[in-house]
Amino acid sequence: MISSVDDHLSALYRLRRFGIKLGLASISRLMRGLGNPQDRFSSIHIAGTNGKGSIAAFLSSVLSHGGYKVGLYTSPHLVRFNERIQINGSPISNKDVARVAEVVRRIYTQGEPPTFFECATAMAFHYFASQRVDWAVIETGMGGQYDATNVLRPEVTIISNISMEHQEYLGNTLAKIAREKAGIIKKGAGVVTGARQKNILQVIERAAAEKGSPLYRLGKEIRVRKDNGETFTYLGMNHQWPEIKIGLIGDHQVANAALALGALELLLEKGLHLTDEAIYSGLVATRWPGRLEVFSKEPFILLDGAHNPSAVRTLKKFLENGTISRRLTMVVGILEDKAWKPMLRELSSVADRMILTRPQYERAADPHELASFVRHLKQDPVVIPHLPDAVSFALKEASTSDAVCITGSLYTVGDARACLENTHAPC
Repeated sequence: MISSVDDHLSALYRLRRFGIKLGLASISRLMRGLGNPQDRFSSIHIAGTNGKGSIAAFLSSVLSHGGYKVGLYTSPHLVRFNERIQINGSPISNKDVARVAEVVRRIYTQGEPPTFFECATAMAFHYFASQRVDWAVIETGMGGQYDATNVLRPEVTIISNISMEHQEYLGNTLAKIAREKAGIIKKGAGVVTGARQKNILQVIERAAAEKGSPLYRLGKEIRVRKDNGETFTYLGMNHQWPEIKIGLIGDHQVANAALALGALELLLEKGLHLTDEAIYSGLVATRWPGRLEVFSKEPFILLDGAHNPSAVRTLKKFLENGTISRRLTMVVGILEDKAWKPMLRELSSVADRMILTRPQYERAADPHELASFVRHLKQDPVVIPHLPDAVSFALKEASTSDAVCITGSLYTVGDARACLENTHAPC
C-alpha cells in the first residue's frame, strides 16, 4: 500500500505519461467522487498568458490580510509540489499531500486515469474544501474553457493578457487562443482583463456578452497612474487608492496589481468586507518567488521564469532600464515546445555571456540545439547540460561587480533555486 508522501508524489508524477488532455469529463468525474468540493468555497478564477501567478499572489495576500482563510492554487511549482497548494501563504504539509492524494487515488483507480494536472487540481479543491477556506484563488494551467480548473463557479474571473502559446492545444491564432481563455467566463460573474489588442478584446467582449457578464478593462474602466517614486494610484470604477506600493518588482507588476484590485472592487460591490489597510498591507507584503526575484545581491543573482517571447521581452525591458548596469551572464534553459528562437534572440541581445543548459524535465530543449541557433546571432555560448554545473560555472566566473540572470523556464528557475538554497553558495 502507498503510504509515504514520496510514494504518493511518485505515483502522481507517473501520470505525466498520459500527457495533456484538454476537457472536463475526467475532472468532473473526480469532483463527483469527492462530493463536488469546488462548490464549497468562494473562488476567483484567473487565466491568461503571463501574470496569472502574480495576480493570484496579490489577491491571496490581500484577502489573507483582510482576515479571510484563503486557498491558493498555482502551477508549476519551483522546488516542491507543496507550493502549488497553499493556505494563507503556507504550503500544504507532506502529511496532507499524502492524505488528499490517497483520497483522490481511490477514485481514479476505478476508471480511466486522470492526467497529472487533473489529479493535482482535484487534490487542491478537496483540500481547500476540507480546510473550509473562505476563498480560493485559482490559476488555470493552460487555456481556460477545457482547463481542469474550469469546473469552478467563481465570483469573478480575470484574464490577464493573451499572446501566442501552446498553439498545438489552444489554436494557431490569437483569436482562437482568446476564445479558449475566455471560456472561464461564467454567467453573471464580472470579468476583469488586461488584454488590449482589438481582435482579442472583441473575442472577450463577445464571450462576456453571451454570458451576461460585465467586463472591465485595464486602461478603460480600470486605470493606473504612476506617482513620483515607487508608488502608483489606482483609479477604478468606484474606488481610488493613492500611493500604493507593491512587494513585486517590475513595471508589469503594476498592471498585475491593478487587475487584482479590479477584481477586489467587484467583490466589494458584492458585499466583501475588506479595509483599505488590508489592501495596502497585502499588496506590499506580496511575494512571488522566481519572477524577477533578486535571490542574492552579493553576488547579484536574478531569477526569472520567463518562458515565452512576451515574458522575455518584459525581462529584457527590466534589464535595459538600468536596473542592472553590470556585466551580465545569462543561464538559460528552455522547454522544447516553447518559441525558443525569438526568446533566445531577445535574451542574446542583452547578455554579455550566455550559458545554455536544461532543467530536469522531459520536455526540456537540447542546449546544443539552442547553442547552434545562438551562434547565428553572433554569440559564442557555453553549453553545460547539467543545470547545477551551469549555475556553479556562472557564479565562479562572475566577478563581484557582475550579475547573473537565470531564466527561460520556471522549471529552470526551480532547479536553480533548489541548488542555491541547498548550498547558500555556488552549486
